[in-house]
Amino acid sequence: MNYIQYKPGLTMPDFLKQFGTEVQCEAELERARWPQGFVCPCCSHTGYSVFTVGSHKTFQCQSCRHQTSLISGTLFQSTHLPLTVWFLAIYLISQANTGLSSLALMRHLGVSYPTAQLIQRKLKETMSEREPTVTSLPNLGPKIDSDQLMPLDK
Repeated sequence: MNYIQYKPGLTMPDFLKQFGTEVQCEAELERARWPQGFVCPCCSHTGYSVFTVGSHKTFQCQSCRHQTSLISGTLFQSTHLPLTVWFLAIYLISQANTGLSSLALMRHLGVSYPTAQLIQRKLKETMSEREPTVTSLPNLGPKIDSDQLMPLDK
């Protein structure tokens, strides 16, 4: 039995129920970014005020008055795409066992080809920073992409 093929995952209806709106995506991003609540990146103070500038929340530290937006310092920074598009792209790329081309991503997300390429590049860069994809195994020869490794049946 191929355990990777039958791994449990989030179905598309469940995904859309959990991350279908911009508010849901913002709440999840806020929880992921500051699990213990907002902490100022400058002075580490936890008191803050929230207001909206543009389409995203902006947090202002009550101690040093430093302002930071919800998407600043993340891969979503400097884009005008809604978070729902980004979250859907993350879902689609993570669920594709054989990879997802920029053309397919463009069709699924309803964005231009250059935008789909940008999304894919940013996601790959972020994934490689978090968990390097190339692993060197001792005494086994050349480097192997970790996404090519599959568990063997026992």
